[in-house]
Amino acid sequence: MFVKSAMVPKTKCYTVQASESIKNVITLLEKYGIDGIPVLNGSQYSGVVTRYHVYQAYFESGLSKEEFYESKTAEDIATFKEKFLKGDEIFETTLYELNDFPLLSVVDGQGEFMGIVTRYDVLNQFQSAFGMHKKGIRIAFTSVETEGRISRLADIIQQFHESVISLVTFDETDKLVRRIVLKIEKRDNVDKFLKKLEKSGFRILDIKED
Repeated sequence: MFVKSAMVPKTKCYTVQASESIKNVITLLEKYGIDGIPVLNGSQYSGVVTRYHVYQAYFESGLSKEEFYESKTAEDIATFKEKFLKGDEIFETTLYELNDFPLLSVVDGQGEFMGIVTRYDVLNQFQSAFGMHKKGIRIAFTSVETEGRISRLADIIQQFHESVISLVTFDETDKLVRRIVLKIEKRDNVDKFLKKLEKSGFRILDIKED
């Protein structure tokens, strides 16, 4: 899945113009309960202002609160001016960037602001990938990392006509074993399905209904 799939389009984003006072920025952040807001110069992207950077700039300015709020503009303290997304990135790559930052802007080739991707949006996509929004049976198991194992798993799933909600795989530390988390719809043949997996060399680690 690409970043554009998780992007909040500009028509639904709160933004401020570069020339707006910090007082106006703070008012918007508090009004909408958000931690950061994109800064635009017309329709061109000029950075992001966050609560943290507002307070940091204030303490470093040596100005009174009133002076700082009225004299400084959004552009004065905007950060991430050169750090943004183009929309064609795989959304998983954004998780690290958003670990300590509330949002990343999406900008086109001409520098025009297109929208944002927030930490919440990315985590929501991961929840969807893991099938957390649907009820079912989650099965965690391991398989020796050999050619054809995923194909064998697919054959068993097809044999038992299981309805797959999600399928995620992870490499184990030694790289010789792959951990697999499969979520399927709850059906009466789950026990037979699990026995078939074990007979085929898959080692069941955990089973949970959620």
